[in-house]
Amino acid sequence: MQRRKRTRSDEFVPERFERVDDRQRTPKRSPRPAATRGPAEPDELPADIADELATAAGPDWNHLRERVSERMAAGIGAFGRERYRDAARILRSVVEVVPNAPSARELLGLSQYHQGYWKAALGNLESFALLTGSVDQHPVRMDCQRALGRPAKVEALFDELRKGSPEPEVLSEGRLVLAGTRADSGDLDGAVRLLVDAGAGRLVRNPSERHQRQWYVLGDLMERSGDLARARELFERVASVDPDAYDVEARLDALGTAPRRTSKSHRSGR
Repeated sequence: MQRRKRTRSDEFVPERFERVDDRQRTPKRSPRPAATRGPAEPDELPADIADELATAAGPDWNHLRERVSERMAAGIGAFGRERYRDAARILRSVVEVVPNAPSARELLGLSQYHQGYWKAALGNLESFALLTGSVDQHPVRMDCQRALGRPAKVEALFDELRKGSPEPEVLSEGRLVLAGTRADSGDLDGAVRLLVDAGAGRLVRNPSERHQRQWYVLGDLMERSGDLARARELFERVASVDPDAYDVEARLDALGTAPRRTSKSHRSGR
């Protein structure tokens, strides 16, 4: 799967979460601000992450503190710079020492995901979910299962996600991955219905990035199902908000100009 154009480092890329992604996502907890603002230096490890590492390490923390804190901060920094190979290498050394540290597991899994190591990413993100009870990374886990050709597991994870009362953005991302999985299986009607029933095609006054992603994916599905007029309309919505989003301009070019509407009197020859 080729990468689509991205405008921000944490942007979700439709159709494939981030096998390519990115559906994906930087963590919602402390590593996210570090990735957004820039790389963290070793002495800038967020306090909550330091506390988490200390709890995971237990009595060994006193002699592990300096080395593990430095490695964790370096891993966060590499992830924020999109150096996913370096991030995975660094974070793996943290997980080896403190395997029950949720943030280390989460970031390692996401770093592996960005590189396309689906099975490895799944293992670490499953550990993150077990350690925290969080469903925040369920969409990424779903996308890994989708890449591995396991649609039943994608459906099961979405059911868990839905029952976990996630943030709207997280639920939306999971729904997009599920729609793509159903489309992969040839169920385009089911994929479209899933998104339409959830309101993905609604026109909103102040669209967020989530709305743009929904419009794009629904537009792609409409184009694949043969409804070119609806696909063009949805892609035009995305382009009106951000002309550089994804490959929307190329998609519109490929669809061509919409046919000009004619009046009833003109059509009847009056």
